[in-house]
Parts: sequence; C-alpha cells; structure tokens
Amino acid sequence: MKDRILESKENYLETILILQNRCGEVRSIDIAAEMDFSKPSVSVAMKNLRAEGCISVDENGRITLTDEGREIAERVYERHLLFTEWLMSMGISEKTAAEDACRMEHCLSEESFAAIKSYIKKHGL
Repeated sequence: MKDRILESKENYLETILILQNRCGEVRSIDIAAEMDFSKPSVSVAMKNLRAEGCISVDENGRITLTDEGREIAERVYERHLLFTEWLMSMGISEKTAAEDACRMEHCLSEESFAAIKSYIKKHGL
C-alpha cells in the first residue's frame, strides 16, 4: 500500500511539473483534466501534498511546487523521459513506451536508474 501511495504522490507532482511547464500556472481542475481524475480526488491529494510540504496553494487556487516537490517531480520526469525514449529506440510505439515508462519510473532504485542512464549515455539510444 505504501508503494502505491508513493507512486500516486509522484504522479501528481510530475503532472504539476508538466502543467507548469506547458501552461505556466496550475489549478486542481487542470490536474483533474490532465489525469482524468475526479475533482474531489485531486482536492484530497492536493491537501495531502500541501501538508507534506510538496506544494503550496495561493489564495486564487494556483498550485506551485515547493523545492522538495520540484525535486521529486523532476526526478520522476527525468526517468519517464529516459525510459520512454529508450523503449521507443527499440521499436516500441510511443503510446506503449510512455505507458510502460510511467510504471517503470516508480519502481527502480536510484542505483539501478543511475546505471541504466549511464549505460544508455555510453552506448547511445
């Protein structure tokens, strides 16, 4: 159960990062639309992320990542991009590669990810 909670947290933070990069500002409704989740589910998640110090929410409902939240989001997003590109380089469709990367990005240790990243950089995609 703990792993699923961590994965959910990472997915929310990654989505906030992606939306901030794409749109500049993010609200709960944007996250709900992007992830295809209900607004109440997103609201609960944002409350938890704020309590954990991963996001801040201003008086207008705009959500921003704290330094801690951004660090987690960037780490997960880097994994997502690397795994997606790597899988596509092996002939896997973009859609399948992105879906598989989304699962892979959460389960590898830092050590394993660093080794895979180093191997890919050394040998190319």
